[in-house]
Amino acid sequence: MDAVRLSAESKFEKEIQALIAGDKSEKPPGWAMTPRAAETYLMGSDKPVGGVKITPKYIGDASIIQVAIATLASDRALMLTGEPGTAKSWISEHLSAAISGTSAYVIQGTAGTSEEHIKYGWNYAMLLAEGPSHKSLVASPILRGMKEGKFARFEEITRTSSEIQDALISILSEKQIAIPELGEMIHAKRGFNIIATANTRDRGVNEMSAALKRRFNFVNIPIVDDLEQEIQIVLKRESELRSDYSVGAQPPEELGKVLVTVFQELRKGITRDGKIKIKSPNSVLSTAEAISVLFNGGILAQSFGSGKVTGAEIARALVGAVAKESQEDLKVLKEYCETVVKTRTGPWKEFYKAATEKLN
Repeated sequence: MDAVRLSAESKFEKEIQALIAGDKSEKPPGWAMTPRAAETYLMGSDKPVGGVKITPKYIGDASIIQVAIATLASDRALMLTGEPGTAKSWISEHLSAAISGTSAYVIQGTAGTSEEHIKYGWNYAMLLAEGPSHKSLVASPILRGMKEGKFARFEEITRTSSEIQDALISILSEKQIAIPELGEMIHAKRGFNIIATANTRDRGVNEMSAALKRRFNFVNIPIVDDLEQEIQIVLKRESELRSDYSVGAQPPEELGKVLVTVFQELRKGITRDGKIKIKSPNSVLSTAEAISVLFNGGILAQSFGSGKVTGAEIARALVGAVAKESQEDLKVLKEYCETVVKTRTGPWKEFYKAATEKLN
C-alpha cells in the first residue's frame, strides 16, 4: 500500500494474527486476544510466536501496560496522561489495534470539537431529501465503536470545551446513546471502551470535571529517565522511520547517544554526574522530539549533505526543536554548549563545533 503512514493493525498485522492464532486462553467479551497476549504485543517477546518475531512497541515499565490493559477489561474507560511526547497516542493506537482489530475510531480533541463528533451528525442533503433515517445519519467514531464492540480513541481530551467533555459522562456511565430523531437507543456491544489521552504540561482549554474524571482510570506515562533505555527507544524508532521513508543516511550510534544525553540534561537542569546545574528551556524536549531531531538529521545529510550524518545535521535539527516555544531558549542551549559540551571529548567536540556555529 502506497500510504504515508500505515495504521498499527496494518503495519503489524502478522504479529497480531500470530498472537491471536496462538492465544488459546479465554478472552474478555469482544476482544481479539487475551490481556496477556496484548501485553506481549506491546512489550515484545524474546521468543517468536508461531514463527513470527514480536517486536516491542513500548520500551518501559511493563506494569504500566498491564494496568492499562486491565482497565480496558473493566467497565472503566482508560485515560493516558503524561507530558507531550511520552508515547500516549502510540500506546492508545497499539492497544486498539491489538485488542479491537482497528485503531481507526479516533476523535482529535480541539477547541472546535462539537457534540456531533462525540455522538452523531447528519448528511444534511440526504436529511432534507428523505428526512431522518439510518442512511442520513453520520455516526461518530464513538457511536461506531459502540455498535461494533470496538475501542474508540479520544486524543487531547482536555483541549475540548467543558460541554463536549460532559457529553461523555452519560456515554461512559450508561454505555448508550439516544437518537431521538429515529426513536432509537444504541446500546454498546461488549468490547466497547474509550481510550483518552491528556497532556499534563499543556492542560488545554478546559480541565476535566470531577464527574468525568471518575469515569476514567488514570495511567500516567512517565518521561524516560534511564539514559540507556531512552537511547534504545530513540535509535529503534528512528530506524523504523528511516525504513518507512526510504532514508539511507543512518546516524552514527554515538551521535544518537550525544543527542539523548543533551535532551536529558536540559530537561533535568543538571548534568548526569550532578556537578553542573544548567537552565532548562521552555520547549518540550521529549523522547518523541529526540526521535524527530535524529531522523531529520538523516534527511538533511542525505538531501543536502555528504550522505553521512554528522554533528552539523544534528545541531541544525536541534536548534529548530529548541526554538519552538521561544527564541530565548536558544540562549539556554548556547549557554549549555559553552559550560558543558565544550569540555567533553569524542563525538561531543564535533557536536559542539556545529552547534556553536549555528547558534552564533
